[in-house]
Amino acid sequence: MNFEHTEERRMLADSLNRFIAEQYGIEARNRTAASEQGFSTEFWQQFAELGVLGALLREEDGGFGGGGFDIAVVFEALGRGLVLEPVLGSAVLAAEAISFAGNDEQKAALGEIASGDVIAAFAHDEPNTHYELARVQTTARREGEAWVLDGVKAVVQAAEGANVFVVSARTSGDVDAEQGISLFLVPKDASGVSVRGTPTMDGGRVGDVTFANVQLSEAALLGAEGAGYAALERAVGRGILALCAEAVGAMEAAKEATLDYLRTRKQFGVPIGSFQALQHRMADLLLEIEQARSTVINAAAALDADRITRERALSAAKMSIGRIGTLVAEECIQLHGGIGMTWELPMAHFAKRLVMIDHQLGDEDHHLERYIALGRELATA
Repeated sequence: MNFEHTEERRMLADSLNRFIAEQYGIEARNRTAASEQGFSTEFWQQFAELGVLGALLREEDGGFGGGGFDIAVVFEALGRGLVLEPVLGSAVLAAEAISFAGNDEQKAALGEIASGDVIAAFAHDEPNTHYELARVQTTARREGEAWVLDGVKAVVQAAEGANVFVVSARTSGDVDAEQGISLFLVPKDASGVSVRGTPTMDGGRVGDVTFANVQLSEAALLGAEGAGYAALERAVGRGILALCAEAVGAMEAAKEATLDYLRTRKQFGVPIGSFQALQHRMADLLLEIEQARSTVINAAAALDADRITRERALSAAKMSIGRIGTLVAEECIQLHGGIGMTWELPMAHFAKRLVMIDHQLGDEDHHLERYIALGRELATA
């Protein structure tokens, strides 16, 4: 199988990497992280103009990419720059749910997501869940020709800056049943919707979103009633691939910064990179990063495969990224010494982001268990 990127993907990667290197330095990123919104509207529009958002959507959805390797190319570049803008939540998670389950009228919003005119937020996680995709306590009930939505969603990326939420709610069944989950498109300005934002340890902001007696029309229902689990799984799968690719980009940047430090920092009149013990540690790190990249390539290639093949590849990648990302964060900080934890140096920010990626959309332990469970499904199929 040929894993070389197409010319269009290489051109997109080159232009995006160049833009981030020239315009999205650590000082600009820190200013954005400290802002009230947690991301820059100006940078958001520039990413849209560069084609970053459109590359994540299929042609029929108003984009020009949407494949596994399109996601990998874009998010590796975003990971190198520690980009804070809500590309993951809007153009991957929410957009895929709309693309998979929406009707023609609802899918019209995808073009506005690709252009950056609309920011969509994926509101699925809840305060009492622990990565269980089917556990949904938020409820939606019919009242005449309307739906009434009640519940709380937690850690919603860019909740304060979003225009619309893709919300999961239980319309029937037990609290952890796959059947009975429905998806809804909820405008942020709908009566009864409130957002409480909070900063994250790795920069940017998330929010808890409360839905209190929110009245929705029939047109707000995304897909068939009670059949939202498949859309959730597809959306989260693409999100997992995006996070894994972002982690590889962050690891590469952290590795390059560490190599540069080892070449320039001197002790006893020689660069510390000449010390054999440090060379061995760095060599081990390089091998681990290459393994992480291989798992991302495998997951990207499997994104359009059958469900079990796809989900096992995604869980294998996320499991590996969780372990290797933490290792890279720890080793690069240690190889830098005390200066590695200073705010001015990017290294501490890379370390925090790598640790946080492990906890988004399922950590290492969760995906190890899921990989094993999917293997049993495959064996009994």
